[in-house]
Amino acid sequence: MRHFMITLCAAILFSMPARADEAAIQSVISSQIEAFQADDFASAFTYASPTIHNVFKTPENFGSMVRQGYPMVWRPAEVDFLSIDTIDGELWQNVMIRDQQGGLHILEYQMIEQEGGWKINAVRKRKAADGTA
Repeated sequence: MRHFMITLCAAILFSMPARADEAAIQSVISSQIEAFQADDFASAFTYASPTIHNVFKTPENFGSMVRQGYPMVWRPAEVDFLSIDTIDGELWQNVMIRDQQGGLHILEYQMIEQEGGWKINAVRKRKAADGTA
């Protein structure tokens, strides 16, 4: 019985940070999507990692890329968080987004932890079973 209690306590302790990280990660993604919906690209850019900042340089460039390449993120009809996967030591939050036309998209958000909290380091479209993205 004692071994069971120790195992149970360890399982609870080790699962707590993951849940906290999950909530924090989802909050960052939700906040960025809300900023996109308000066309507040300056705020949306604050949720991006330094790598993203180096690539796009300005919130306007970033916003242009999102409007053109990820319109479902810019104007989603529905957002649902799925699993978080660890792939090669990197965290990927899976997000299902329904666009304004009713199409479903699965996006994978690569998340990195910085001193100030979680940042979005990349977003990629997952290919559907029929090969479309």
